[in-house]
Amino acid sequence: MALALPPDERAQVANAVLASLDDPADDPAEVRTAWTAELRARIDDIRSGRVQPIPLGQVKSGLAEHRTPRHR
Repeated sequence: MALALPPDERAQVANAVLASLDDPADDPAEVRTAWTAELRARIDDIRSGRVQPIPLGQVKSGLAEHRTPRHR
């Protein structure tokens, strides 16, 4: 059983399993090209005013509100 292995060997098994889930069709150059196009489109959306960025502090406080336990 994999859980009985030492931590370093479990990590190797876990990495091998995760790597097996990668799509072999994912060409790093194609992925980089796709991400570059996505980033350019998002930057263009912000610069043109189609999208308004949310300040980091506002995002953090919103996340903190959702993590706060609520009383029933």
